Amino acid sequence: MTNQNLYLRLVGDRFEKAAEQPFLITTGRLPLLFSELHRMSGLVAARLQQLDVRPGDRVMVQVAKSPESVLVYLACLRVGAIYIPLNTAYTPAEVSYFIEDAKPQLFICQPGERENLVARSKAGNVPHTRTLGSEGDGDLLIGVERLSPEVPVVEREADDLAAILYTSGTTGRSKGAMLSHHNLSSNAQVLHRYWQWQDRQDVLLHALPVFHVHGLFVALHCALLGQSTVHFLARFNPDQIIDCLPDCTVMMGVPTFYTRLLNDARLTDQLCAKMRLFISGSAPLLAETHRQFEQRTGFRILERYGMTEAGMITSNPYQGDRLAGTVGYPLPGVSVRIADNHGNELPRGETGVLELKGPNVFKGYWQMPEKTAREFRRGGWFISG
Repeated sequence: MTNQNLYLRLVGDRFEKAAEQPFLITTGRLPLLFSELHRMSGLVAARLQQLDVRPGDRVMVQVAKSPESVLVYLACLRVGAIYIPLNTAYTPAEVSYFIEDAKPQLFICQPGERENLVARSKAGNVPHTRTLGSEGDGDLLIGVERLSPEVPVVEREADDLAAILYTSGTTGRSKGAMLSHHNLSSNAQVLHRYWQWQDRQDVLLHALPVFHVHGLFVALHCALLGQSTVHFLARFNPDQIIDCLPDCTVMMGVPTFYTRLLNDARLTDQLCAKMRLFISGSAPLLAETHRQFEQRTGFRILERYGMTEAGMITSNPYQGDRLAGTVGYPLPGVSVRIADNHGNELPRGETGVLELKGPNVFKGYWQMPEKTAREFRRGGWFISG
């Protein structure tokens, strides 16, 4: 049986093809080269194994965005663990709920939060708690260079879990969406083709958080598949964005990124001379913002639609008309329909419930079999709302 581990799909031998090319460029630090990516993720994987992390174990992470946080994610894939990123804005009380629900083998938090969270980890019977800061500081990585990076990529089947992402919990307690290696791999490969990623040529401007689908699974997966350099900003900062734009070809953002850029007189078509694609998601983009951005830069922003449970679902076309205020067409391999409350498909133009199915659709909600059963129709249709 072929190993379906997502790590092999994202990294594989690609790090050799782009060996001396920077993968992550961060302010004030040396770039992380593709030649270092496999070795350093191997060192972190060895540390995880030292901490008794085994295939199928959960690793919960609430840390600042950094190259090391990406290495932890890749290391989890390598050892077959299930990666659980948490919003850094979650309170200790909220984290306690996630710990109790997921029962991680390892919890990684920011150094400044250790005192608040260690007690909660102990109360939740978490075997190991470690820290990781935005500069790679903390105790997680102390001494990793003395370990061997030659950690084999653990055999995984397509339906084995790669990650659990907790939803926002707007309708009650947050639910853990279970995403398999195949869910994430299939979506990444479709986006890589659909958005016509230019392998080893594209340069991605990344100012998104990496604890949700957009910043982690959409942006970074595309960059890894394309062996692309990423300007990896800690957060959206207009000055840094303006500085980076002349070197970049792709930017993924949320609507507020674009409205804030429009308020900056330095945003011009000359500044975007190397760009080929601006993408917006996670919230609706106003048609007026779409129009103004095109007037200023010559680019029509590409809007798309996705959700935690399915990654990207629809997208405006890369080539062809991009209609402001719309999210385009179903991605290849994804089926969508509008149905009534009983699952009957409605005629075109009617208002109803959006249902979808495809290889990107999650495996269900963690520890919630009854909730999962209610959210799926016969035939595999997921009721998205």
